[in-house]
Amino acid sequence: MRGTQTNRQTGLIWLLTAVVVFGVYSRAGAQDAPADATAPAAAKAQASGPAKPSFEIYGFTMLDVGHDFKQIHPDWYDTMRVTRLPAVENEFGSDHHAFASVRQSRLGVRSSTPTDLGELKTTFEFELFGTGVDSGQTTFRLRHAYGELGAFGAGQYWSPFMDPDVFPNSLEYWGPTGMVFFRNVHFRWMPVRGEHSMTLALERPGASGDQGIYADRIELSGITARFPVPDFSAAYKYTQDWGYVRAAGMLRVIKWDDSLDDGLDLSGDATGWGLNLSSNLKPTKNDTIRLQFVFGEGIQNYMNDSPVDIGIVNNFSNPVRPILGEAIPIIGIVAFLDHNWNEKMSSTFGYSRQDNDNTEAQAPGAFRDGHYALGNFLYYPVPNLTVGGELQWGRRENFADGFKSDGVKVQFSFKYNFSWKLGG
Repeated sequence: MRGTQTNRQTGLIWLLTAVVVFGVYSRAGAQDAPADATAPAAAKAQASGPAKPSFEIYGFTMLDVGHDFKQIHPDWYDTMRVTRLPAVENEFGSDHHAFASVRQSRLGVRSSTPTDLGELKTTFEFELFGTGVDSGQTTFRLRHAYGELGAFGAGQYWSPFMDPDVFPNSLEYWGPTGMVFFRNVHFRWMPVRGEHSMTLALERPGASGDQGIYADRIELSGITARFPVPDFSAAYKYTQDWGYVRAAGMLRVIKWDDSLDDGLDLSGDATGWGLNLSSNLKPTKNDTIRLQFVFGEGIQNYMNDSPVDIGIVNNFSNPVRPILGEAIPIIGIVAFLDHNWNEKMSSTFGYSRQDNDNTEAQAPGAFRDGHYALGNFLYYPVPNLTVGGELQWGRRENFADGFKSDGVKVQFSFKYNFSWKLGG
């Protein structure tokens, strides 16, 4: 989404026993520039003045209207989510659907409070886009519940494995299919902040599995997921005048247990890992190139629009364990250009793709590859108002039955930003 990814975490939610501190919404690794260390303390205090607490209410209202020339799952009518395109011919009826939605609208509050240990920052943010059991609904859904004090942060916020600055300046809600995109509950340590930054985090674990061609077998009904340790993620960002480059890594342990007493032991485990390389390049003052390349195994839970982390492979030589689970390899790419024509007009163009190396016993109609592209023109007639139009294209390719389906949409949006700040 601009998304968040559908919550497929079924694992044990671990409780952080460290001191939980709350902080404000800020981009990962960003902080104020340090004061001149050589200046006298009295002079620095006089120049900066005493820190004051602040509280801000912010957000936007947004209307999306458009036409879907093909078809998509009815719960995702106002998105170009390629995993929800038809997996068989005319799965969702006939082509051509008009749509209108306000589900992108957002409301948040953030605060800043000086303390003896530094600035205490918090954010609490919601939007109206329903997912999971609320798919297709216009309903309040939590985006961020996060806090930060000094080098430590805790709560639900962007996973450090993700680079939020890769998301293009688009109107479509869900976003590039090949992008790492996940707001996760985690505890982070930021030992390096400023122009360059480093983040280490323990994240809430979770994953999903595909029973494939054996989905109707009762022998699989006793399989339950288990996550013995948190996911570990780390990121480093190097910034210069021309932009930045960023490298992030992910390591996770996924286990599943067989509770049926039927003579079979289908328990197993897998190691998920990934490397995410991303960048924003600024060749001119009017252009930003947003790039990402991610690869790994069993990291689909962290992707913007991927199905499952674990697939089934045959192991018929072992009568006690005739099938095994394996982490599914994945590659994702993102390449977009944001261009400002002038102070009142901008455009975005680009492409994204993900490729899953499906396991042999997944169903022939399982999702394999996704493609995503768009182009738009946006106009800013006055501050805090955006109007624009966008052409979107997506494609779903199945694993083994040769079926492909395309999505083509045109969308027009009207976005009104608001903010009210007290103190500071």
